[in-house]
Order: sequence, then structure tokens, then C-alpha cells
Amino acid sequence: MELGMIGLGRMGANMSERLVRGGHRVVGYARTQESVQRVVRFGAEGVRSLADLVEKLRPPRVIWLMIPAGDSVDQTLATLQPLVRPGDTIIDGGNSYYKHTMRRAAMLSEHNINYVDVGTSGGIWGLTEGYSLMIGGPRDAVNKLRPIFETLAPGPDKGWGHVGPNGAGHFVKMVHNGIEYGMMQALAEGFTILKRKKELDLKIDQIAEIWRHGSVVRSWLLDLTARALKDDQELSDVVPYVADSGEGRWTVFEAVDLDTAAPVITLALMQRLRSRDTTAFADRLLALMREQFGGHEVKRGS
Repeated sequence: MELGMIGLGRMGANMSERLVRGGHRVVGYARTQESVQRVVRFGAEGVRSLADLVEKLRPPRVIWLMIPAGDSVDQTLATLQPLVRPGDTIIDGGNSYYKHTMRRAAMLSEHNINYVDVGTSGGIWGLTEGYSLMIGGPRDAVNKLRPIFETLAPGPDKGWGHVGPNGAGHFVKMVHNGIEYGMMQALAEGFTILKRKKELDLKIDQIAEIWRHGSVVRSWLLDLTARALKDDQELSDVVPYVADSGEGRWTVFEAVDLDTAAPVITLALMQRLRSRDTTAFADRLLALMREQFGGHEVKRGS
């Protein structure tokens, strides 16, 4: 098959390369020519505008968006919609909020343009390991895209699937990322406890390696943790600031809307937010409260 790829950051470029290796024709566009040239080097074709990308593809066209969630998706769709034709398909492989996806799909359906949402997991390792693809959209449109999904996934019959109508793919990916928050937090806390038991002189990189084989907590996240700890057990040059893509927040909001308890995911999100508190005002105020009611000593300084 052939398709256009819009957004050639690291993940979009890696996906393009995997598709080219799998025998697909890829036409790539990004805002910078440096990014375009990156994919041209392994066999994709590069263009300088969205109009050029649409012109290069034979109808019915398939155009994959691999761009940040939010306004950039709406802006790109606003530019693309007059250029594409009925029967064409636009895929959003980013981390869009599922309700936005449903709105965009309804808007494009008025022009008989298919919209498919693909929650994509695999990060920088997807090029070699394959991507987990959670797909939402019209069944007929999804079935026509099977060769693309089979190439990107870890195998033709594993790691991908059509999970429901428009919005379902991004909803499933949202919950996937919420679960990921909890798993990451548990690993981080566990290794912190091990590291602070100074009298036992534990080597946490060794323990990570032991747990990777046969343990009930073995996982890809543990593999990556072991890899990081092998290089540096102290992590002294890493700033303790943890960002979030927004999907953990959306998962927590959805849990509240559904009256569903999700304490682990919620607390993991709160811990990420706490990591960004450079002033620790709440902790300072707590110390003062203890001083006020109990006369407890307050440590003072900068």
C-alpha cells in the first residue's frame, strides 16, 4: 500500500521506516526539511507541503497523522479537508483525547472522508519490536488498512486490533497509559525502598536483572528500568521532574465520570504533579501547622 505520513518526529520517522521496509510506499511531510530528509534517506519520498503530499498519493488516499494532540490536529485537518476527496482516509495515530476524535470523525463523515483513530504504543523501540495498535473507526475502512497495521504491529496476527467505533482506539490507549502510570510508580517506589536500605548494601541494578527472569513482576518496563540502572544507579544528573502527556489525567477524569475507583492511577498522576513543585509550599505550610498546634520545631533556611 501507499500512504502519506504527516509528522516525522522520532516515532513518526520510525514508523515510516518500518513501513518502507515492509514494502509500502510512504510520502512524508513535516514542518522542517531536516525531518523530511531523515525519512528520504531510508527510501520514503519527501514533500514540502500538505498539498504536495495529497497530490503525490493515488486515490483513495490514506494519510496518517503523527502529530501532538490538541489544536495542531484540528489545524492540520482544516488544511487537509479541502484537499482530500470522498473515500479518502485520515488516520490519527497520536494521543488525541477520544471525545475530540469522535467530534473530528463526525465532521469528516459529512464529507464522506473516513477517520480512523489508532492508539499507538511502542515508543522508540517500535521500529525493531513493532507497535501495539488500538484501532477505532468504521470497520470497512479499518479492514482496508490491514496491510499497514500488519506491517507496523509485532506480527500480522498479534499486537493490533479493531477495538470499536471512532474514539475507541484513543480511549483504549488512554486507559493503557493510565495503567502505565501506576506500573511505573510502583517500580520507582520499590527500587527507592531497596536503595534506602543502606545497611544491606543492595545493588539495585543486580536486583533488577534478577527480577527480569522468572519473577511475577517481570515486564518490558522492568527491562527498561534495569537498562537505565545499569548505566547509573545514583541518577545524580537526572532532574526529579516527571512530565505527563495528558492521558493519565484523562483516565482519572473518566474514572470519576464513571463512578469507578482508580486510586493507583490517580495517586501516580498526583506524584507526577508533585515532582514539579519547586517551591513545596504545601510542605512548608504543613510544617508551620505542626509548629502552631504542637510547638514542633520548624527547619528554616532557603
